[in-house]
Formats: sequence, C-alpha cells, structure tokens
Amino acid sequence: MDNRPEIARAAAEAAARQSYGKLVAFLAARTRDVAGAEDALADAFAAALERWPQTGVPEKPEAWLLAVARRRGVDAVRRRQTGEAARDHLKLIAEEVEARMTDEELPDERLRLMFACAHPAIEASVRAPLILQTILGFDAATIASAFLVSPATMGQRLVRAKTRIREIGIPFRVPERAELGERLGAVLEAIYAAFAEGWTDPAGTETRRRNLATEGIWLGRLVASLMPDEPEAVGLLALMLFAEARRAARRSPDGDFVPLAEQDTALWDDTLIDEAEDLLERAAAKEIIGRYQLEAAVQSAHTARRRGGRTDWAAIRQLYDALLALAGSPVVAINRAVAIAEDEGAAAGLAALYVLGDDKRLDDYQPYWAARAGLLARLGTTGLAAEAYDRAIGLERDPAVRRFLQEKRAKLTML
Repeated sequence: MDNRPEIARAAAEAAARQSYGKLVAFLAARTRDVAGAEDALADAFAAALERWPQTGVPEKPEAWLLAVARRRGVDAVRRRQTGEAARDHLKLIAEEVEARMTDEELPDERLRLMFACAHPAIEASVRAPLILQTILGFDAATIASAFLVSPATMGQRLVRAKTRIREIGIPFRVPERAELGERLGAVLEAIYAAFAEGWTDPAGTETRRRNLATEGIWLGRLVASLMPDEPEAVGLLALMLFAEARRAARRSPDGDFVPLAEQDTALWDDTLIDEAEDLLERAAAKEIIGRYQLEAAVQSAHTARRRGGRTDWAAIRQLYDALLALAGSPVVAINRAVAIAEDEGAAAGLAALYVLGDDKRLDDYQPYWAARAGLLARLGTTGLAAEAYDRAIGLERDPAVRRFLQEKRAKLTML
C-alpha cells in the first residue's frame, strides 16, 4: 500500500468532498447537535491526515471517519486535557475501528438535515446559508460572499442557528405535505444560491467560488432523486442544467464576455440540454407550476435557437409575465422588459423598465443599469445611455463583463 503523504491527503480530501454532508447529517440526526457533529468530523479528518500517511488509506475511508467522529463525542472531555493525549488517543481509536468495519451502507440523512435547517424556528435569512455549510462544508467567508454580508456577521448567524437546532430539539425529518411548501422553498433556494455563485465565475478560477456550480447541480440531483414527485425540485435541476450547458460559450477564447444572443450554439452541451428538457417535461406533467419551472422554461425557449436559428421573444415575454405574477421580483421585471424590447421594440421595453424606477433595490443593481443603457442607446438617447453605462460599469465586479460594458459605452461616441 502506498503510504506517501500526498496520497493520504488526496484520499482525505476526496472523502471530504464525497461524504462531508452525509457524515454530518448522520451524526447530527442522532444528537441534534450540528456544531458538535462538525467538530467531531473535523477531528476525524485531522486524525486521517496524521494516521493515513503511516498506515495507508483504509479500505472504507467513510466508515473510518464516521467511527472516529462518533468516538470523539464520547471522549471530548478527555481529549481536551492535553494535545499529546489527544493524538495518542485518536491513534488508538483508529486502530480499534479499522478492525470493526462492516459492509453496512451508511444511511443518507442529508435531506432530513436540509429540512431541519429550513425549519420555521430558524431565522429565514439563515436557512439557505446553514444548508450550504452543513451539507457542503462551505466556510462562512464563501457563504457571506454569496449572500452579500460580512463573514463575521454570517459566522454569528450560523452559530446561533445551530445552537437553536440543539436547544429546541428541531426534528430531522422530511415534513408532511401540509408543511412542505415553505421549507422545500428554503432548501431549493440554498441549492440555487450555491449554483448561482459558481455561475458568476465562469472559468472556475476563483478559489472561494470554485466548483460551486458543480456542487449546486450535485445537490439538485440529490433532492430531485429523493423527491422525484416534487415538480419544483425537478424544475430547479432542469434550470441549472440549461444554464450549465452554455458555460463553454459564455467566454471567447481570449476570455471576453459573450452575451447569450451572440453565443455560438455549437458550443452548447446538447446532452445537458436534452436532459434538462426531459426533466422540465416531467415536472410540467404534475400540473403544479412554480418559479423554477417557469425560469427553466425561459431557458428552454432560449436554447431552442440551436435548432431554429431564432429566439421566440413573444413566448419568453409570456413566461416572464407569468413569473412576475407569481414572484413579483424586480429581477424578473427587468428580464421581462428586455423581452418586451425584443418583441415590441426598445421604446416599449424602456417604458416597462421605467415603471421600476422607484424601487431603491435597483440603485446598486448592475443588470438594471445595463439594460437601461442598452435600450436608451437603441433609441439614440446617447447622453442618458452613457450615464447608465457609467453606472453599470461602476457596479460590475467581473472584469470581462466590465470590458464588454466599456466597449458598448465607447461606441456611443461613434454614433
């Protein structure tokens, strides 16, 4: 057996990637102590990094980690006494548990843990972040970035939420149908938040956001497989697959941003699109329409261009009408205005956009200013268009998108 430290570390990292949420869920479901489960698992991974380079990677890393983590809870007080005692004791545990491995499969409690995190007793704003941390092991800084708060604030919220789960004994179970709606929404929101944060890093080069889109799809597949009769769970998976299918077309070979309307459809992933279409059809068959299904239907309408060569903007506008009636989101309203502009002309689109002008949430929302600038430019109102482009450029964090907006701004002077 190869005992090189790098092999052991790679095995520990692989186990963390594949099993972290499963192990936390299994431990926490029995104790209601999410923080304690995370601490126990952290100790188990530390033991693996120390032990496996010496003894080799065990045949069943997941079972090894679980056994060490479970013993940690029993022996926590003794191991806090001295560092040396802790290391020696973990070695003894490791030797004991390797001899006691069985072929039993670890039950998957992740869905139950997700619903515990989405319990009404947990503050609504922290339910999605809590799911991201407990299931995927995200640190507070990564989660804070996704939810636009400081890492310190996010860390405090997560600690309070875990304490509440333990103190009031929130049950780890999938809720009954009557109480499912709101809590399933929180679970799906967490998954979509993970995907969206990774989606904003199309090249996958930012360490803190690396693989988040992949993780979001993985979670989406998990929930859709465990709840196949929930149309919104299936619809969310379809939505993420439609978006992921276009990843290779979102940047030019030089790293420049390519807007959806100008993307080379030959670069889209037909396999993912076909899977998404099948999922959307399956969800629609339940005849219970929801946000994620409608958003997936919008993406389906866009991807139809790969065959017909044109985009059906009238259909997309109708889908946004339905979404706006269902969700009332300013983000949806902006996309609807863009669709109206493509279907009826820039003036009609701008009129729909101006209706949103009093919403203060849009003051610092880049897509609003970019859409406004583009429509003003199409109408020849270059002065106002330039002001809107300046606002959008100042709000944009992605260098490639910022360059794209700057190029649009520069072309105004040529008109």
